[in-house]
Amino acid sequence: MTLILELRRVKAFYGQSEVLQGIDIAVADGGISVLLGANGAGKTTTLRAICGMVRSEGEILFTGQPLERRTTEAIARMGVAHVPEGRGTFTGLTVEENLRLGGYTRADRPLASMDRMYSYFPILADRRRQQAGSLSGGEQQMLAIARALMMGPRLLLLDEPSFGLAPRIVENIFTIIEQIRREESVSVLLVEQNASLALELADQAYLIETGSVVMSGSPKTLADDPQIRRSYLGY
Repeated sequence: MTLILELRRVKAFYGQSEVLQGIDIAVADGGISVLLGANGAGKTTTLRAICGMVRSEGEILFTGQPLERRTTEAIARMGVAHVPEGRGTFTGLTVEENLRLGGYTRADRPLASMDRMYSYFPILADRRRQQAGSLSGGEQQMLAIARALMMGPRLLLLDEPSFGLAPRIVENIFTIIEQIRREESVSVLLVEQNASLALELADQAYLIETGSVVMSGSPKTLADDPQIRRSYLGY
């Protein structure tokens, strides 16, 4: 199995506070890995460490190349796209303007087709001239994902894409994520509170507690664990 992303003994810090305590995580090339855990466990910090947004120690390898000491902009240019929790769209710009901005980080590769993004998210085509701030929460999440894809990434980091959305919208977005992985050959590292849907989507899963990986394996392995079923799956 070829790995597109490897974290080896990674620690991360906010000031002097150590949030990640030497974690090991991997994403297969063309695969989907999911990070599960309670709020404050270190999942979002893991994504920020990959993107160079927090101070970190240890090894972070993307396509075999070290990411440590690179700027966030340089990491994005290498092909790592980050969709943060809370969407992060430019609310005063139109849908189409947001998408065009998404492509500017990768001058070395042709931009993804705007029409292709609209084929994944038809509602965005209907709203292309509308300000992003006037979209529904689900539409803003779709726009955030589409904007990240416009840079033609090889790895997509998704932080809580289901947050605050109705179940029907969440299922639709997860279906599109799987379609994108398959058709665009984009690998995905997913942080998600909806453990049931996330485990159905992923091919590798990690449980993080207080900055440490306490369990990892196939989604079935984690789903069959009684503690995870009680704490995260509700049965």
